[in-house]
Amino acid sequence: METISSRDNNTVKNYIAFFDLDRTITKAISGKALARGAYGKGLLTIYDLANAIFLSLVHRFKLKDPLKIIDNMVSWVEGIPEKTMVDLCSEVFHEVLLPSVYEEARSEIEYHKIKNAKVVILSSALIPICQEMAKNLNLDDIICSDLEVKNGFLTGRPVGHLCFGEEKAIRLKEYCEKNNSSPSDAWYYADSISDVPALSSVGNPVCVNPDNKLKKTAIKRSWKTLFWNT
Repeated sequence: METISSRDNNTVKNYIAFFDLDRTITKAISGKALARGAYGKGLLTIYDLANAIFLSLVHRFKLKDPLKIIDNMVSWVEGIPEKTMVDLCSEVFHEVLLPSVYEEARSEIEYHKIKNAKVVILSSALIPICQEMAKNLNLDDIICSDLEVKNGFLTGRPVGHLCFGEEKAIRLKEYCEKNNSSPSDAWYYADSISDVPALSSVGNPVCVNPDNKLKKTAIKRSWKTLFWNT
């Protein structure tokens, strides 16, 4: 699997519009939907579920290195065949995520495409899910999280770091450089306080249905805020 999947790298675009996935393009959260689906199929144990909740609390209260906590959140996939995870992602996408796509998100994406922008998903979600969404919405590219695979089975570790927090900002800047585009011309649509590094990296940050902390930051920094609900 690759973390970046381009449709057309030869077409010159005016700028890049990056979109987060969970609670930005979709109302649903891919990680939660994936965990529920995995638990229903016996791929996620009660212990794994409890551990995930524990790690979420540790991350919320900043009791450990955030990157290590986030990367450990995918440890539950250890031993699962890669194909099984890909199939689960596809099922979750069609049954949960696709029906929850905001109509406002579709309109905003179309707005940027009309203006000849390269539209890219920048998300902590997994590759199979982002690939499905990019295909459905006719997006140009994805930048997301990858899971390590050995001999056809997931190891429970990410490839590099999961695309979260500061890592998003790093990948955003690298992607702009690779595509000869300036971050100052770019847009990024996101919903969480964890997205502040990436939002701060672009000339056009947009907060979509922001959480309370991001809402306060948006007001302080005069960032554009949108509220989508359809």
